[in-house]
Amino acid sequence: MKPIVDVIIPAFNEENGVGEVVREIPRAFVREIIVVNNASTDNTEVIAREAGATVLREPVPGYGRACLRGIAHVQLSEPLPEIVVFLDADHSDFPEEIPNVIQPIIEGEADLVIGSRAIGQRERGSMTPQQVFGNWLATRLLSILYGATFTDLGPFRAIRFSKLLALNMQDKTYGWTVEMQLKAARDGLLYVEVPVRYRRRIGFSKISGTVKGTLLAGHKIIATILKYR
Repeated sequence: MKPIVDVIIPAFNEENGVGEVVREIPRAFVREIIVVNNASTDNTEVIAREAGATVLREPVPGYGRACLRGIAHVQLSEPLPEIVVFLDADHSDFPEEIPNVIQPIIEGEADLVIGSRAIGQRERGSMTPQQVFGNWLATRLLSILYGATFTDLGPFRAIRFSKLLALNMQDKTYGWTVEMQLKAARDGLLYVEVPVRYRRRIGFSKISGTVKGTLLAGHKIIATILKYR
């Protein structure tokens, strides 16, 4: 039997990309696509719903808050999913690669799978120099402090839902992805990375597209790594 897979997509002002993302998800592999409208002021919610997603509202800004809102919704599902996939709403990921990302979990080889842009194919200009350096620094710290062997903090990831709940995720902003990875390493979860493609996002990045956003994200990621150590 195929596992039950749900997809959670946090979205803040992504009206230009979210519809494409939802439509490109291979529905044969996914039960429900959940877009969490995270305080958007544009047509993100309308477009996501028209594309076929379940749309939730999280009025307080924060990537982690949006993810937690999606998890709370999934916890009410009957039956619960075996796997949850996280994707960004900006069309930088390739949703059609979901089968490759969830396959190690299906085969019992992993509890957590990170879609790594570092070992995959990146379109030129899809990541800023500060993103590349930030990923290198964060994964290096994860290696030194937790013995983890990640190459990326990429948002495209899949995790066994029971293991996700056991991680007791707390971060509500930029530290969400690294919190999941460090807790997985700390708690002895099986994890692997698979190469994924990455392209230039549709629209403007609210994090890497500004100096303030980059600095805040970098500070939060490093602080999260040190906090749990």
